Amino acid sequence: MATGTLHTDLNALVENWRALDRLSVSETAAVVKANGYGLGAGRVSKALAKAGVRQFFVAVAEEARALRAVLGPAPVINVFSGHMAEDTSLINDLALTPMLNSPEQIARHRERLPGHQFGLQIDTGMNRLGIEAYDWAPEMAEGATLVMSHLACADTPDHPANAAQLEAFLSMTAGLRVPRSLAATGGTLLGPEYHFDLTRPGIGLYGGAPFTQAQSVVRLDLPVIQTRKLQAGETVGYGCSFIAEKESVIATVSGGYADGLIRAMSGRGQLFAGDIPCPIAGRVSMDMIGVDVTHLDQVPPALTILGPQQSVDDLADAAGTIGYEILTSLGARYARQMA
Repeated sequence: MATGTLHTDLNALVENWRALDRLSVSETAAVVKANGYGLGAGRVSKALAKAGVRQFFVAVAEEARALRAVLGPAPVINVFSGHMAEDTSLINDLALTPMLNSPEQIARHRERLPGHQFGLQIDTGMNRLGIEAYDWAPEMAEGATLVMSHLACADTPDHPANAAQLEAFLSMTAGLRVPRSLAATGGTLLGPEYHFDLTRPGIGLYGGAPFTQAQSVVRLDLPVIQTRKLQAGETVGYGCSFIAEKESVIATVSGGYADGLIRAMSGRGQLFAGDIPCPIAGRVSMDMIGVDVTHLDQVPPALTILGPQQSVDDLADAAGTIGYEILTSLGARYARQMA
């Protein structure tokens, strides 16, 4: 096989949810948007539901099809983008709960689907989605299943924005007899005052920061297509950016930026033969990566780029990005395995 193998450890994912659930003083939901952070929303959601998750969050209504197909009618599927003009049929047919983000969405929802469940998202300072304080009236929450907001800086515990948003959330929701939610993964780790009635971890389930105690969920092995010996002074790849300083052995592995292994990790990232790091040699190209394996006694059939040796955040650091981008960019060509 000339494609990489992407293995998702569903048991590790479930254990990460259980660990975050133990930290939470309230119900713990699960965010499975972007196709379960790139790992397959259907299988991910099914495993989490079996573990006890009763509420799920997706970004847009279309993402809910895969969930409802495997989860059946019982679990709640909340939609962050709310009730868009084209979403009415999906919201109705799949029994979704839109998080309404504006007075316009509230009016649309009540007109088109009177009596259908809904939640509300309010803006407490992130300025991304949610009803603004100047538009907000507590009466809007009448009949809502949830009132939520989102923290902008929860991955930086001492950032003053966290306390400011908490204060704004408390002020805007004072007196409401509706379940409330403020914390995703980072907010869960900030402590009980941020938990309210529902926490909704996302990246932490999949092994990403800021949940540093998370188990490794993803392993990606790239097959070695060819190895070659270089003399000192020879170069590798586009732009001749790698120049061998001595006699070297270079392995060419199958995978590249078409598979989500972004070009910015060129000359900075590394792969692993067991626990032995092997640096990327030259530029990441569309379908192939050169790897310096000179120091290995034997070149294995495949090298690991994600796994226990190197987390999504480690790889993201090498590429100057974040773990979210690495996970959600993983391409369609991989042979995908789940256990």
